[in-house]
Amino acid sequence: MNCRERFIACMLGQKVDRAPFWLFWGEWPDTWRRWHAEGAPEHFKSHYDLQRHFEADLVPGILPINCGPCPRRDWITLQEDEHSITRLDAWGVTRRDLKGRTTMAQFLDFPIKSHSDWIAYREKWLNPDDPRRLEGPWRQRAAEWTAQGRPIQIGYACDTGMYGAVRWLLGDEECLLAFIAQPDLIADIMNHMTDVILAVYEKVAAEVRIDMIHWWEDFCGRQGPLISPAHFRQFIGPCYGRVKDFADRHEIPVISVDTDGQPDLAIAPMMEGGVNFIFPFEVAAGCDVRQVRRKYPHLGMLGGIDKRALAAGKEAIDAELARVAPVISSNRYIADLDHQVPPDVSWENFCYYAKRLKETILAAKVR
Repeated sequence: MNCRERFIACMLGQKVDRAPFWLFWGEWPDTWRRWHAEGAPEHFKSHYDLQRHFEADLVPGILPINCGPCPRRDWITLQEDEHSITRLDAWGVTRRDLKGRTTMAQFLDFPIKSHSDWIAYREKWLNPDDPRRLEGPWRQRAAEWTAQGRPIQIGYACDTGMYGAVRWLLGDEECLLAFIAQPDLIADIMNHMTDVILAVYEKVAAEVRIDMIHWWEDFCGRQGPLISPAHFRQFIGPCYGRVKDFADRHEIPVISVDTDGQPDLAIAPMMEGGVNFIFPFEVAAGCDVRQVRRKYPHLGMLGGIDKRALAAGKEAIDAELARVAPVISSNRYIADLDHQVPPDVSWENFCYYAKRLKETILAAKVR
């Protein structure tokens, strides 16, 4: 099987020659600095170099289309000193980043404060039929990836999400309050973003075979989803349903969601909306892919290996791989880390993990 065939068969619970071996999650910039100081080859500059070195499967290639603000705009520097830089990003979010180390940004301001703000933003930046949305080399990439046997994905962080969009436009706390105080605004944003997504996807699907549609949401914390299952079904479910209808018409087999944290209470509503592949199942948030498999036997999963084990050492790595090995055998699961590789992971430990992960996958007897 090639990488595309193996991935699709795995997600659908069909017969596979083996489980996929992806090494999906990349590394923090600080991690690379540490690894090069510890002897990683200097010509290793990106995660793709690692994937090739360890002979990982080709992960889905993301077509370069634009489902977010259009035309794309460069980030604008608003303030800078020796410690930090404050910028206006492509969505119009004001964010402050520290210099010299990798951290989450501090989000200072968001573009939408009212329904009138939203209408003005929508008219300026979110025309579904703007031809510039399809200016990228997506046809060429699709041809290359098809020839390579690589899965083809549409949708990406941070432009294709329903909760993801309202969070990006209103802010974290503000969007949660708006579900109660301004439900019409939430519904209008989500419905229009779905219009944008489908307008672009229909044009792409007319020319290219698509294997996976991706939603970026990040709407869960350690305590569970930030919105209730009822709110998911009220606001997000109908939008997911429209995209599922599109997927069915074009025979697109996989619909995925990326949400950190503990998604358990949202898994059933997501699956009702057509989602059949979720990641990354962070162990620090209480996720256990063994429990998820028992509860949702038909769900495709990626992740679920505690990245903290790589810092703890080889015994911890072996224990983590032994823990998830039965899930690999159950099919519909791509064993991988539960997020990016932080700088407390040594080069030696990462190499050990990659080697042992591959061995574990090749030894699994997938049912």
